[in-house]
Amino acid sequence: MSEEIDAIDRRILNELIADARLPVAEIARRVGLSKTPVAARIRQMEETGLIKGYRAMISPIKLGLTHVTYIELKLSDTRETALKAFNAAVRAIPEVEECYMIAGGFDYLVKIRARDMADYRRIMSEDLSTLPHVHSSSSYVAMETVVEASAPPLE
Repeated sequence: MSEEIDAIDRRILNELIADARLPVAEIARRVGLSKTPVAARIRQMEETGLIKGYRAMISPIKLGLTHVTYIELKLSDTRETALKAFNAAVRAIPEVEECYMIAGGFDYLVKIRARDMADYRRIMSEDLSTLPHVHSSSSYVAMETVVEASAPPLE
């Protein structure tokens, strides 16, 4: 965490993490400042890129996307051009919710959200298995969501 973020900024950020639609006046009341300095602090955090944006959190379950699978992918080539090709291609798959390059026994960890097993199988055969340089994969189906947070609270 940057040294420029003080305790009041952390409290403001925690309020925004919990509910980004809170009016500035309510955030100010909760953190013990007036509206003007809170608005200025929020604007500063937006300008520096600490606050990257605001968005609606949609329930995937309400959209029928109840099937979550994590996939370990190993690539046949991990040179920079191969990684760039893979990264660009995986970004184009709408069902990919998250993708991380991993240091360890495989190269990427991908989170897919689908309607059901048949939908996941389609995504796997038509999209994931055709990504550039994919050598092998291992899939892990999530049975239940225990914790799912958009951001951890700041201390």
